[in-house]
Amino acid sequence: AMHTAPPNTRPFRTSPPVGMAAQTFAMPTATVRASAAPRRAARAVKAARVARDVRMADGDAYGASGTSFYTTTEKQESYDSLDFILDAKCKDLEVKMVIKEQLDACADITEALRSALVTVEGSENTFGDAQLSVDVIADNIMWDAVRSSAVVAWGASEEEPEVKPCNPKGRFTVCWDPLDGSSIVDNNWAVGTMIGVWSKESGSGENGLIGATGRDQVTALIALYGPRTTVLVGLDDGVYEFSYGCTPEGCQLPDGTFEPWICSRKQITINEDSRIFSPANMRAGAELPGYKKLMDYYIDNKYTLRYTGGLVPDVYQQFTKNMGIFTNPTSDKSPAKLRLAFEASPFGLLVEQAGGKTSDGVTGGSVLDVRIDAVDQRTALGIGSKNEVDRFNDMVVGK
Repeated sequence: AMHTAPPNTRPFRTSPPVGMAAQTFAMPTATVRASAAPRRAARAVKAARVARDVRMADGDAYGASGTSFYTTTEKQESYDSLDFILDAKCKDLEVKMVIKEQLDACADITEALRSALVTVEGSENTFGDAQLSVDVIADNIMWDAVRSSAVVAWGASEEEPEVKPCNPKGRFTVCWDPLDGSSIVDNNWAVGTMIGVWSKESGSGENGLIGATGRDQVTALIALYGPRTTVLVGLDDGVYEFSYGCTPEGCQLPDGTFEPWICSRKQITINEDSRIFSPANMRAGAELPGYKKLMDYYIDNKYTLRYTGGLVPDVYQQFTKNMGIFTNPTSDKSPAKLRLAFEASPFGLLVEQAGGKTSDGVTGGSVLDVRIDAVDQRTALGIGSKNEVDRFNDMVVGK
């Protein structure tokens, strides 16, 4: 249905999934795709930035608890653009193209989240879950991106786990969870998009997914939509983070505008040890004595709990804090829910590329080595700092 746009807006149209009518959403006129937009103009007024340190005073913490982990990232004099980094760190031109297309989609989802209300859409996904308005918008944006791509041959969405043809001349199979965190987005908490990219030549079938493993991915992207939009991307020599719509001082271009995407962090690493834990599926502790024992270990050793219930923010923090452990074991009454192709594989690729480790929660081996035999295949997961994943394997998996 067409909705009347309020003043100073333009229609933002997305193609519908099968069985749904086309929808048009009112978007602000300033909202444009990152690649097609003129570089962002400088803000007319900027709040004064006053250096302030509330972390420690005379050896005592104040203003925050002593268990808080603050950023150690220092301001840079300048930041490299997306194109500059991709030209230097992504030698495959078609991989570079699909990365830019997916970042464009993440930019569109960012703008949609800023203007759309979180309401029940009146439709259901293939699992019978009620779809939210933002789920549908995000998924339509992702489908638009892959169907208009010259390099994507196949696409699959977590909302409707079926691999569908896109461009027969394309090279890649792209799988995504369009908006992870549907149960917390109404709280206005951080949510995200997870994207895995395989060659269509991977696996045992024509679509590049069935029979493949997460290790066959050519790249992965994880977008986090919070106060800022940041995206982790796997490049030739490590994991990089790109920030959308930022206007840092000293980075204004000669014409007074800014790049849509800048590289905010390079070659991110995850330490072997962690003091932060994110325990999912804690119900399984009633059946798995080892998992309850692991929770007791974290508490007894005064680890810091950082858990929202959203996979993207709960694992993404490992790249900002350079440490962490996310655990999601499986039991008979609390089975695994994470999807191997749409969630575990993209995150697994980036975490291992950054020096972390993963566990499939069953054999103790890497989740990247689990064969994808079904589009909607589920998996248990331990992911994060190496020594913490080893502890998970030892105490919970028994490996």
